[in-house]
Amino acid sequence: MKDKTIDYILRATWQAVSRMYNEEASKYDGSMAIGFALLSIDKEEGTPSTYISNRMGMEPTSLTRTLKTLEEKGLIIRKKNPEDGRGVLIYLTPLGKEKRDLSKETVIKFNDILKKNIDEVKLKHFMEVSEIINDLISEKKIF
Repeated sequence: MKDKTIDYILRATWQAVSRMYNEEASKYDGSMAIGFALLSIDKEEGTPSTYISNRMGMEPTSLTRTLKTLEEKGLIIRKKNPEDGRGVLIYLTPLGKEKRDLSKETVIKFNDILKKNIDEVKLKHFMEVSEIINDLISEKKIF
């Protein structure tokens, strides 16, 4: 692995995680994007779509497609924001809440298995390194 670059390792790891989540989600007629979108929506209060796109790091056009899919599958409904008539709040349907719980269980299982197989100190260092990488990128200190 010493000849691999950091970005290669990050990309290959994320692709493996993404593939794993998509394989699991496909068993329930879903996808990783659908699962993460459901997890970004408050179970009871509804959530502005802008919050969802920020949380998921998605472009508005990609989020629009994902929300359309969620709506077509009967997982969400959209309602006007009572506090801001221009905005829309996204609410989970009963089926959406069920699928959200399933997504949450899947993410928790993944994290629990990693915690059982990776030393706590190594995980802490991984989190610290990831945070530094994200900070360097967001502060535009690389390019």
